[in-house]
Amino acid sequence: MDKVCKFGGSSLANVEEFKKVKNIITKDKDRTVIVVSALGKAKNSDNKITDLLYLTYQHHKYHVDAKPIFDIIVKRYLDIEKELNLKTKLEKEFKELYQRLIDDQIDEEELVSRGEYFSAKMMADYLNYDFVDSKDLIHFDYDGKVLEDETKKSIKEAKSKHKIMVVPGFYGSYPNKKICLFSRGGSDVTGSYLAKGINASLYENFTDVSGFFMADPKIIDNPRKITQVSYDELRELSYMGANVIHEETILPLMDDDIPLVILNTNNINDSGTLIKKTTSDRKHLITGITGKKGFMALTFVKAKNVDKLATILSVLDVFNSYHVPVEHIPTSIDSFSIVVEKKMIEEKLYDVIAALKKLTTIISIKEDDDIALLAVVGGNMVKKTGTSGRILSVFGEENINIKLIDQGREEFNIIIGISNKDFNKSIKALYDRFAHEKITNE
Repeated sequence: MDKVCKFGGSSLANVEEFKKVKNIITKDKDRTVIVVSALGKAKNSDNKITDLLYLTYQHHKYHVDAKPIFDIIVKRYLDIEKELNLKTKLEKEFKELYQRLIDDQIDEEELVSRGEYFSAKMMADYLNYDFVDSKDLIHFDYDGKVLEDETKKSIKEAKSKHKIMVVPGFYGSYPNKKICLFSRGGSDVTGSYLAKGINASLYENFTDVSGFFMADPKIIDNPRKITQVSYDELRELSYMGANVIHEETILPLMDDDIPLVILNTNNINDSGTLIKKTTSDRKHLITGITGKKGFMALTFVKAKNVDKLATILSVLDVFNSYHVPVEHIPTSIDSFSIVVEKKMIEEKLYDVIAALKKLTTIISIKEDDDIALLAVVGGNMVKKTGTSGRILSVFGEENINIKLIDQGREEFNIIIGISNKDFNKSIKALYDRFAHEKITNE
């Protein structure tokens, strides 16, 4: 059956990476739908193509010469085109694109999408596959939400016409046919919708790591690899900071239980990490430990004679009016906290606070802008009594102050708030305690 393969920017950084990709694809005749990102960094000193395209647009917008930056982008693509002796002849398209920018005939989303567009054009030529533009496949409404039925229909029609095809990731189109981008990393999501649309037997996501690990390799030396993980576990790990794939990647796959596997372009013999609705590898107590720094909490004390739910809702209305996403809401009898990412509120914090102080049901507001959130995730935790207590005891043993705790009823994941300075120390302590603990009473 047909497989969808997505290759990230690191797998498209230079000619050698293009050759690796072709070798991988040609080894399996079922790899008929290929999704690609924009070119990745050829060397550490490079900037990401997507970042350069955003910068190009901003330079032009503010009347700064954008040509030097645009020329860097063009050179990256044309050098690969020349070395691979491709027929694409992208130079003409690049010239037309820049002229449209100069003439103010292109918006930011379309310009930024060209990174994926040109990558896909070159890869289709190199593989001798058909190029199919994702603007004709992925359909958004004007609020940026994917129109799933329309998208599935377009994908099925395209596959009936193109048995083998390369599709640019990261974007689709609004009803008026203008380009609409996913959030950064959205090429992963493009692949998911394609897998759903063709009812793929497997979605293979190739990147520069061999799957997911129990903890960040930048913090833990040689962490245990997660060989299998459920959709729900992966979604939580991705949302809380395990940035191997976009957190929304699995949503199109879940209803049809299409398996996703994370593989390494540079180590194709590694089995990677398999993601499914339910998994057979359920022996470890904890699946993963992850998290992010840079949060803040606003703690509210309400008047004792007012309804807590009504008070929380009035506070949330303020955050919503300023478009500040809320991450967590720990509560007690007369107080509750709203946890948000600092970067989402910093520029409008004083306005938000001023609006909150107008609420007559609130007695006091306290700010804490030094919070990191850790997530301990595992579907097996509920099977072993006392797991939550044992996790929390690690912090006491390490003299790490816990600022907040948020745990779902199903004990699927535990969110713990600490100071940013204790982030790495906490992950190391938890990893040392639980990395290899297994369920023995199943």
